[in-house]
Order: sequence, then C-alpha cells, then structure tokens
Amino acid sequence: MPDLSTIQRWGHELARVLTQGGRVLVCGNGGSAAQAQHLTSELVGRYRDERRPFSALALHAETSSVTAVTNDYGYDHVFARQVGAHGRPGDVLMALSTSGRSPNVIRAVEAARRQGLVTWGLTGMLPNPVAQLCHETIAVPTAAVATVQEVHLVMLHLICAEVDIAVGASQPAEDHLDLPEAAPTGALS
Repeated sequence: MPDLSTIQRWGHELARVLTQGGRVLVCGNGGSAAQAQHLTSELVGRYRDERRPFSALALHAETSSVTAVTNDYGYDHVFARQVGAHGRPGDVLMALSTSGRSPNVIRAVEAARRQGLVTWGLTGMLPNPVAQLCHETIAVPTAAVATVQEVHLVMLHLICAEVDIAVGASQPAEDHLDLPEAAPTGALS
C-alpha cells in the first residue's frame, strides 16, 4: 500500500509551491483524466477549507489546445506541448497513469523534467516508464485498472487534505478570500 508519509509530504510541498505563486499541471487519459480534473477542481475551488484559489490545470480539459496539438503534432505530444506552454521551473507535474506506459504521459514527464518542474507519478504496478522518469512515484501494486483508479482517488483526496492542513498552518487569516458560505446541497440559487 502507498506510503502515507509520501502523500503527506507531497501535500505540504504542493501547498508551498501553490502559495508561492507556482502551479500544478496534471495529466492522464480516460479515468485518470477525470481524476486529474477532479484534483484541479479541488485546488482551484476548495477541498475542505476556505482558502484562496490555486493555479491548477488538467491538461486534457482545454479542448482547443488538445485538438490543435493532436492535429498538428499527434496525440503523443498533447500534454508535452502544454507543459512547454504552461510549466515553469519549480512548478509540479502530476502524471496519472494506471499502466505507467501511456506515451503522451511519458512525454509530458520528459518535457517537465527538461523545464525544471518537479514530477510526481501516480501509477499502477511497477516497473513502468512513468515511475522510472518521475522524481517520485506512488505505485498501486495491482494490474486491476479499476482498483488502481479507486486508490488514486483516495490518494488525491488525502493530498488535498494535506494541502488544506499546510495552508491553514501557514496562511494568515487576512490572506483568505472573503467568500460567501457554500450553499447547502439541494439549495437553488
């Protein structure tokens, strides 16, 4: 099972990067793309605690860039080109891949490393190319795709919880946005 101390450290490191104006780029295909977008929505919006919004991009979600890059360069380059456009040294790329073998995710990690981004992988069973290329990887030791995705979602939520803890511990109250309370479930606006 994944090492919880790594998840905690990633959450605190991500909080440091984001509060200092950095960003997180997240990529994946299929279910991993959905989880990438879920993570970025928690960081731009909120996971649990009120805080300022953070810069987080799910690289599959900008359809014009995805279709243009795919058309002009091929799908293997769809994430790497966006890393080239949006990534800055010190930012974080999170690469999600149940197999760890998706060519477009591999190229994104390679591009991120060339540009000085920190690279973290969430993958399935080792060994795999994404895990070998990333600075750090948490691998779920099974080939069952659904199980890998379920564990990844739990890990992403734990990372978000650690971001909230770290930001709450380091961000003065005046740095928080004065936002209205969220509407109760089922309430109409």
